Amino acid sequence: MNRQHPPLDLENRLYFRQWLAGRDFARGDPIGGQMANFVYAIGDRQTNEVLLVDPCYAVDELVRLTTGDGMRVVGALATHYHPDHIGGDLFGHQLQGVRELLTQCPCKIHVQRAEVPWVKQVTGCSDTDLAQHDSGDVVMVGAIPITLIHTPGHTPGSQCFLVQNRLIAGDTLFLQGCGRTDFPGGDPRQLYLSLTQKLAKVPDDAVLYPGHAYDPRPFAGLGETRRSNAVFAPQSEAEWLRVFGG
Repeated sequence: MNRQHPPLDLENRLYFRQWLAGRDFARGDPIGGQMANFVYAIGDRQTNEVLLVDPCYAVDELVRLTTGDGMRVVGALATHYHPDHIGGDLFGHQLQGVRELLTQCPCKIHVQRAEVPWVKQVTGCSDTDLAQHDSGDVVMVGAIPITLIHTPGHTPGSQCFLVQNRLIAGDTLFLQGCGRTDFPGGDPRQLYLSLTQKLAKVPDDAVLYPGHAYDPRPFAGLGETRRSNAVFAPQSEAEWLRVFGG
């Protein structure tokens, strides 16, 4: 007799944290406070494994925050290569990031394939430090699946993460506005396509978690964001590029 196993209650198993630089960690760091980066932790409460999203500024504090919750860091997810997200040189200031994480927690940094050369250049990580992915790949942390969505535009390999109807969008999409395209590797047309096509598959009832605290709210419904965020107002690619392509 075949026994049916009950479905995993992933929502109850999910460990999910949002931390703001300069407030929840890296207190007193003027760059962290000014840049207002969010760092996320995604894990499985049963296996006690966790992945950090965009660890930066004070990596040892982030590790302590997770271990204080009884969790163990087993890897990191990088939304994109910019130093305020994964460490490296930021206008002459050397920021902690994934390279420092690797010295504390031997693991892999999960990046989109198009972002690999940029991540290596900024952080000094090697190919063996990185797990290279394509859009649609699923990274497991314990029993928790995390879907990787390649959303180029802000950078060539920018990616968002969808886990249990939560969209961690990095600098692709904020509650108000979207990522800039005038940094090296930026492409306004690609960002338009990412916002209107790549992310169109994510339902309105998902919750958007951005890469920066550029709004008083730490998160918002994706449907609400689509209605209120000006980046969704243009009715065509040409109109969008006229408004946001500069």
